[in-house]
Amino acid sequence: MPKVLGDQFNLHLGFVLALIAVAIVWWLLNRSTLGYRIRAVGDNPHAARASGINVGMTYTVVMLIAGALVGLAGANRVPGTVTSGVTTDLDAGIGFDAITVALLGRSRPLGIPGAGILFGAFKAGGFAMQASEGIPVDIVLVVQSLIVLFIAAPPPVRAIFRLPAKEAK
Repeated sequence: MPKVLGDQFNLHLGFVLALIAVAIVWWLLNRSTLGYRIRAVGDNPHAARASGINVGMTYTVVMLIAGALVGLAGANRVPGTVTSGVTTDLDAGIGFDAITVALLGRSRPLGIPGAGILFGAFKAGGFAMQASEGIPVDIVLVVQSLIVLFIAAPPPVRAIFRLPAKEAK
């Protein structure tokens, strides 16, 4: 894929395609009737079923959309940065990274890009730190874990440190 900022950076057209996908998913979830059905089923499937939404079909559509987005991610990864082609160990941990990014982005289409850029910088910077300064790459995993603990998991943190509960609006 063509480089976006020149040869000195490892940023290719796949990043622009990912931003376009984010915009499409945002529009789909917030501005379409399908998005309304998806959000209704996600909030309460029993109430959605009672209001006439086909819950099983909505689950199927959501899985198809998620599969298409994962396919887009894989299709951007291979021609973009991986020069060895498709192998079994192409990126085995990408699913766990995606779950962490979704938690940090609060499963919102506009929160996911920021969380993805942060974790991408951690991943790229961790290997660079290890190569140049000899700092173990496991430090990055510890920092990522702490970020998830303190930002994406507020109720356990509040319970551990006995912080007051957040007031409901």
